[in-house]
Amino acid sequence: MTDETLPPVLDWAVSISMALFYAAMALAFVRILIGPYLADRVVALDLLAVLLVGLMALYTVQTGYSAFLDVAIMLALVGFLATVAFALYGERRHMQQLERRRTRDER
Repeated sequence: MTDETLPPVLDWAVSISMALFYAAMALAFVRILIGPYLADRVVALDLLAVLLVGLMALYTVQTGYSAFLDVAIMLALVGFLATVAFALYGERRHMQQLERRRTRDER
């Protein structure tokens, strides 16, 4: 933690930004619960990861701890890889459904 405090305007802006990030995270969590499709849930999970990265960056600005930036970078990489993995899963699932329809229609 640094000895210097934030200017009042920056402290105010970080506090309001954090509140907005928390609200966006709550809405993304609702989208994860409601769905209705897998794609909606994947996009909401990706949004949640991006919001967590932004929240860590704001916390770094507020406290001065630069270690949170390393964690934020790792979380961004893991979030990206998770999104790619879900996309591959969704594509395979879609292809299997198409194959089932094709074999059913041929009968």
